[in-house]
Amino acid sequence: MEPTSTSVSSFIDGVASPVRRRDAQTLVALMARITGEQPAMWGPSIVGFGSYHYKYASGREGDAGAAAFSPRKDATTVYLPDGVDTYTEQLSRLGDHKTGAGCLYIKDLAKVDLDILGGIIAESYRRVTAETPGS
Repeated sequence: MEPTSTSVSSFIDGVASPVRRRDAQTLVALMARITGEQPAMWGPSIVGFGSYHYKYASGREGDAGAAAFSPRKDATTVYLPDGVDTYTEQLSRLGDHKTGAGCLYIKDLAKVDLDILGGIIAESYRRVTAETPGS
């Protein structure tokens, strides 16, 4: 996947849910501060910061945002490319969320500890960019 030329601000302005829109604005500020990168759209609905290169055992490889999120209908998805299992202790203190293999699903950022979330994002970003040559 590659970043697109779509405006991140326009995308966020078009998010129907006021809670998801507010959370998207909060995550843009948080991830920009953590990564030192400007946001970019990766595909039609993912806001990413920086990039990393991945390669699966199957041989499939590509690039993706090193820190990223998407304001989905049911919850905001925060992507953790190094997986959620690394953050078991932090997630136990995060607040209201659900997890997938590489995703956090958060319905309302007001119900989580943003310092803990920021720490998780920072560590994940550091790990995946350290593994990407030239980042």
